[in-house]
Amino acid sequence: MRRHALIALAAAAVALALPASAQKVTEVNFYYPVAVGGPITKIIDGLAADFEKENPGIKVKPIYAGTYQETIVKALTAHKSGEPPVTSVLLSTDMFTLIDEEAIVPIDPFVKTDDDKKWMASFFPAFMLNSRTSGKTWGIPFQRSTIVLYWNKDAFKEAGLDPEKAPADWMEMAQMAGKLVKKDASGNVQRWGVMVPSTGYPYWMFQAFARQNGHDLMNREGNRTNYAHADVIAALQYWRDLGAKHKVMPEGTVEWGTLRQQFTEGKTAMMWHTTGNLTAVKNSAKFPFGVAMLPASKQRGSPTGGGNFYVFKKTTPAERKAALTFVKWLTTPERAADWSIATGYVAVRPEAYEAPKLKEYAQGFPQAVVARDQFKFATAELSTFQTGRVRKLLDDAIQAALTGQKQPADALKAAQAEADRLLTSYR
Repeated sequence: MRRHALIALAAAAVALALPASAQKVTEVNFYYPVAVGGPITKIIDGLAADFEKENPGIKVKPIYAGTYQETIVKALTAHKSGEPPVTSVLLSTDMFTLIDEEAIVPIDPFVKTDDDKKWMASFFPAFMLNSRTSGKTWGIPFQRSTIVLYWNKDAFKEAGLDPEKAPADWMEMAQMAGKLVKKDASGNVQRWGVMVPSTGYPYWMFQAFARQNGHDLMNREGNRTNYAHADVIAALQYWRDLGAKHKVMPEGTVEWGTLRQQFTEGKTAMMWHTTGNLTAVKNSAKFPFGVAMLPASKQRGSPTGGGNFYVFKKTTPAERKAALTFVKWLTTPERAADWSIATGYVAVRPEAYEAPKLKEYAQGFPQAVVARDQFKFATAELSTFQTGRVRKLLDDAIQAALTGQKQPADALKAAQAEADRLLTSYR
C-alpha cells in the first residue's frame, strides 16, 4: 500500500515538473473569412499569438477560408465529415442555416457567473438581432458592420459642392451625383457620381434601400419575406434609375471587390460600402474623404452586417470552454477598440468607445464613429430559414433589374413567389 502511494506521489511530482508545453493543451481551430474588407490576416495572427501568451493551456489555430460563402461551405462540410472547427466566424445571417443543420450549440449554457451575464448583456442590441432566436443566443458579435456612404471631398469642391456635406436623401444624392460625373472631351465617363456594389452582397445593399423606403425584407421569425411590397419595388426602381435614368452610376452591375479601389483611384466620387473598409480607405486614399450615414427616403436605414463567432456541436466540453474563453478575451472593450481602429469594423460593445485609445482616435478621425451612430436606424440583416436559397432569389432579382433583363416589379414578384414556396413549411 505504502509502495503504491509512493509511486503515485512520484508520478505527481514528475507531472508538476513537466514544462507547460508538455501538459495537456486544448486546441481551438476556427475558420475565418479572410476575403473581407481590411488588412485582416496579420491582425488575427497577432491576436491569436497574444491570447496564447496569456492562456498557455489553449492553442488557437486560425484557418483562413476565403469569402463568407466559402467559409460556411467549408465549415458545414467539416461538420458533416465529423471533424468540424471548434468555433468559426460566419455571417450573422447564417444563424438559421447553422441551426437547421444542427451544427452549432447555443451559448447560454456557458453563461453561468455574474461576470458572464454582464458580458453577454454588453453587446449593442442591434447586433443581437442576428444573434438570437427562440429565446436562445447562438452567435457572439465580433466582425460587425453597417453600410456607410464614403465621399471624395476634392471631387465635391471641383463640382462646386460643399465638401463637408454629404447627401441627406435620395433626391439630393441623385442631384449631387449628377454634378460629380466627369467626362473627357469624347464624352467618356472619367468619374462617376456614385457607385453601389451589386455583386458579392447585393441583397445587403438592397436591404438598405428598402429600409430607407420604409420597409424591411423579412420578419423576425425568419419564415416570411416582403420582396414584392410596393415600397420594396420602388426602392429597386430607384437603384435601377441611378444608372438607367439619371446616368450617375454605371448601368448593370458594380463589382463589390474592386469598388474600394475605384473610389480611392478617383473613379467614383461617392460609394456605398461596408464600414469594414474604413481603415483600408484611410490608408490608401490620396485625398480627404468623408463618411456619412446613408441617405434617407422615408427614413434613414442600414442593415447591420458581418460575422459572429459560433461554437460547433461536435466538440468536447473542454474545446467549447476554451473557445468561449478566446471569444470573451477578443471582445473585451479594449480589444474591441483595437479591432475597430485596425480594421474599421464597428466595436461590438458601447464600452469600447469609452476606451482611451478609441476616444482619441475618433477625435482625430470622426469617420470612425459614423457606423455606430447609425445604429438607431439599423435593422437586422436579411436572414431566414433556407437563407442561402431565399437570399439568392433576391440577388438574382436585383441583378436582373439592374441589367435591364426584367422590370423591378416583375423580378421581385417572381422572387417572392418562390420564397413563399420555400418558407411555407416554417410558418
